[in-house]
Amino acid sequence: MLELDQLTKTYGGRTVLSNLSHVFQPGEFVAIMGESGVGKSTLLNLIAGLDAADSGRVLVDGVPMSALDDDAATRLRRTRMGFIFQAFHVLPHLTLRQNVALPLLLNGDAGERAGAMLDAVGLQGRGDDFPRQLSGGEMQRVAIARALVHRPALLLADEPTGNLDPDTASSILGLLRAETRSHGAGAIMVTHSHAAAAMADKVLVLTNSGLKLA
Repeated sequence: MLELDQLTKTYGGRTVLSNLSHVFQPGEFVAIMGESGVGKSTLLNLIAGLDAADSGRVLVDGVPMSALDDDAATRLRRTRMGFIFQAFHVLPHLTLRQNVALPLLLNGDAGERAGAMLDAVGLQGRGDDFPRQLSGGEMQRVAIARALVHRPALLLADEPTGNLDPDTASSILGLLRAETRSHGAGAIMVTHSHAAAAMADKVLVLTNSGLKLA
């Protein structure tokens, strides 16, 4: 489903990723750990096509992301991928229900699953609230609901439990696991949390030498 082929990325003359190669199997839930600054978030951005590698390729279902024009790459992200960003990217002028429904509406769906997903992340009855009324942990849960609502084939999660208390984090990780398993989706989760990583099928550590089994 997803292959990294000799990816190299530099910022300001510093090499963040160097000739990185790895194949992720369909339906695999993978946790990626590693020291701060080693390139974990950069790797997620390259996989999503939100950033471009200096050299090498990201192949999704055998198709290089670099071979897609902007419209095709956007359609692939919108229909096949779900994202949980550290910065949330929740839209302040939309209600929580509208934020969560956005991927469905962009894909021509009526958005009826949005309320159920808000319930699933513990925000029952909050659909008409706005992001300004939320704590950081609640904003993170909205971002998680939005990432899952359209049942993506690949979930990319950057520290998805970073703002959550342990009990809520455990519940959310169980939801991520259940939602991806229910339709055979793959998931790549960047995390510093060993408890979060323990939910994965496989734990990889990103170092300057590449990705290695923990």
